[in-house]
Parts: sequence; C-alpha cells; structure tokens
Amino acid sequence: MTEPSFTDLPDLAAEELGGAALVCNDEFFAEKENLLKAHAAEWRDHVYTDRGKWMDGWETRRRREAGYDWCIIRLGMPGRVRGIVVDTAFFRGNFPESASVEGTEIADALDLSALATATWTEILPRSTLAGDSKNQFPIGSTQRFTHLRLNIFPDGGVARLRVHGEAQPDWRRLHATGTVNLAALEHGAVVESCSDMFFGSRNNLIKPGPSRTMADGWETRRRRGPGNDWALIRLCAAGTVERLEIDTTHFKGNAPGRCVVEGAHSTGAEHDWRVLLSTPLQPHTRHFFDEAMRRVGPVTHLRLSVFPDGGVARLRAWGTLVEATSHLAKLNGLNAAEATEHFRRCCGSVAWATHMARLRPFENQAALLRQGERAFWTLGETDLLEAFAAHPRIGEKKVPPTGAAAWSTDEQRKVADADQTVLAALTDANQAYVDKHGFVFIVCATGRSAPDMLADLEVRLAQPRATELRTAAEEQAKITRLRLQKLLGDLT
Repeated sequence: MTEPSFTDLPDLAAEELGGAALVCNDEFFAEKENLLKAHAAEWRDHVYTDRGKWMDGWETRRRREAGYDWCIIRLGMPGRVRGIVVDTAFFRGNFPESASVEGTEIADALDLSALATATWTEILPRSTLAGDSKNQFPIGSTQRFTHLRLNIFPDGGVARLRVHGEAQPDWRRLHATGTVNLAALEHGAVVESCSDMFFGSRNNLIKPGPSRTMADGWETRRRRGPGNDWALIRLCAAGTVERLEIDTTHFKGNAPGRCVVEGAHSTGAEHDWRVLLSTPLQPHTRHFFDEAMRRVGPVTHLRLSVFPDGGVARLRAWGTLVEATSHLAKLNGLNAAEATEHFRRCCGSVAWATHMARLRPFENQAALLRQGERAFWTLGETDLLEAFAAHPRIGEKKVPPTGAAAWSTDEQRKVADADQTVLAALTDANQAYVDKHGFVFIVCATGRSAPDMLADLEVRLAQPRATELRTAAEEQAKITRLRLQKLLGDLT
C-alpha cells in the first residue's frame, strides 16, 4: 500500500518534541502516555498486569453504558494538521469501532485550566477503524491548533496517535524575540528534499533539542561514485542569516569531510544560490560560524551540501525575519506625531509615548521592547494614572472597539463568555476598587477568564493604595510589552 503524502510531514504530537497526553476519561488497562511514544508499538506474549493483558497503547475498560471515551493531547508543535494516523497495532479484538478528532487553540500557559472553557472544532468526523492497522485520515482543516481531542467509540484500545502537519509558530511572539532560528522545525521550517536519507530522516536535521543518538540525525549511505549529498531546507520565513551551527554530534567515524551552505531567495521553483559558508568539518563537534560566514541578504531556502557523504545531527540558522524588520522600519519612518499616537495605543501615558517616539530608530524588536520597559519605569505617579485611565474596566465594552479599545476587547475576549452573575460582580468590584484606590483595576487580561480576574480583583481590593499602585504598574508594563508586539504586527 502506498502511504499518503501527509505521513512524510513531521509528527506535531511527537513526545520528543514536547507532545503530551494531558488527560483522559479512562485508562484502566493501558496508560494514555503510550499514545505518543516514538517507537512502534510492541507485543509481549504472555505478559499480564493485575489489570489484565499488558498492551502497548491507551486502552479503556469495556463500557456498559452509553457514551464514548476520550483523550486530550497537547501538540509539541502547534500547527496545521494535514493528516492523522490512528494506529491500532495488536488491538485485534479490543479496538474501537470508530474514532473522531477535534482541535482547539489555547494561548494560556496553564492549559489544563483553560481546557474547561476551550471551544473545539471537529477536524475528523466519526470514522470507522480497523483493528491491528494504521488507520490513515487526510485532514483538510486550515486552522492552527495547539491541542487535539481523540474520541473513541464506544471504548477500546489505540496503540499510537500520529498527527502529521506543518508547524505554525506564534508569529507575534516570534517577531518580538529579535534573532530567531530560521531553520527550526518548530517555527515551520521544513527539509523539503535531500539526495539520500538511508540511515536517518532528513527532518531530523532541524528538530528542536540536541540529538540523542546517531539515529537522531540525518545520515546518508556510503557514496561509492562521484558527487556529494545534499539537503534543501525551506526556512520558516524570509530572513537574513547571521549565524550558523553545523552539529556532527555522535557522528565519530562517519561525519562529512566538509560542507557548503548556500542561500537563495525564491518565490517559485528557481533558486539563485549564493554561498554563505564553505568549511571543513570535524567529527562529533558542534561547529558555530558567524564571522567566518558571508551575509548575502534575505533568503528563503538553504542548501546544505556535504562532501562526499556522512551524517549531520543538526543545522541551526539564526537570523532576523525580513517581515519583522520591515514592520520596524515603518515604525522608525513615521513622523514624530504619528509615532507618538501609535505608541499611545500601547500605553496611555503621553510622556512615555513621546519619549518612545524620540528614541527611534530602534535597531531590532528586542531593542524596542527593552527601551519600552526602561522608559516605562521612569514614569511618575501622574503619568501612571494617565496610563491606567486609558483602559476600560474589566468587562466593560467600548463601541465601536477601534485602536487600543479593539486590543482591549481582544485581550478580554474570555470575559465575553462569562455568565451575568460574574459580570455583575465584576461591575460592583470594579467600582469599589476605584472608590478605594482612585484608579481603575489594571490586570494583564490576555488568556484569563472572568472568574479568575474577579478573584484577583477581590484580593487586590484589600491591599493598601501604595502596594496596589505598584501592582497595577507591573500589570501595565506587561500590557505595554504585549501591545508593542501587536503594534509591529499592525504596521503592514
């Protein structure tokens, strides 16, 4: 049987990339963690536990009432799902009759709490499964997901779950970091093709983390004729490469003798290759190159050529995203009045916004964020109160929501789902807070629920004004940093 093309894409749920089986409703016979193990499922004849036959997978008890079983998976690499494999290896008389899969996107670092209010989208309708088989399902969704829910009907066992797709980073956060690894699998880079990968997959070359063994890198067979081996990497986005790492860790008797790294900026099939680096390589070594490499301007692809053959554990290409640079250039190019107005969307203090406009040009996003925080902590109480006054109260709606108000609406989007009792309590507590402290309750609301913020408000209401002024300033500093990132994203 010819495998569908999606199985050639990275497994977004791989445990080694940070994937995790978070929670399930039942795992009586076999634990949910087995679902994401890297190796293929095993069969152990005549091995039993005190629960029953030992099985290498996730297996629930026999259901005696209506319903179905489920397990929630956090993807190691959030992204777009192109295909799913529900592997029922060795489950012959105890596999589920069918399965479905749903996805959601959660921005909250405390995802276990956020799951309770998550909105799920079905990406695989209920589909029949075969026992002891790799059940393969192409997925047509274009959404970005961070978590999936595997539902099995009515019960049974699944050996492995593979979620093949394309990683999609949080671009707003990525832009804000300054220098990034443009060739990172978790950022959406892909090794599109290679000359050979007899011993190790080409996508191992750009996986996160250090290689664990020689099998965890890209390795070609021994070349007996002329020529050399190569791998073609599509970067996560166009960028200027400033530093390269070529890692031959674990390759002691089979590292390449030398390598060449070329870059090209391509919008189609044609590539105009320019050499960034040509160097000998050593076995079992992490090689770092910055001064020794050429800067050739923005590139979208890299080609790693190894001579004549051998193994490379990892390739890293740190640089600056072109898109992020262009957004910053637009901010630097505004006149003083325009820049001040944009900065006031990030923080309502005129003094802060005016000072930030004068500080331009910023060399990169990291410098923008650093200078923004430094300028913020020079503000006096009057300036802080002006910044606080620019915020709506938690739960309050401004119509129409434009500019900073639109950002506030987005930041408070979880509040919109709160019931009327909670919203009424928020209104009362907000007023009590203003009456006591003389300024609105300030909290970085992104990803937080209404009950969570209400509990925080009630605690902070009891604090002395001086303590609360400092706490509110710290929350405003967080909001300002996030909004500076949003500002760059809006300057298209």
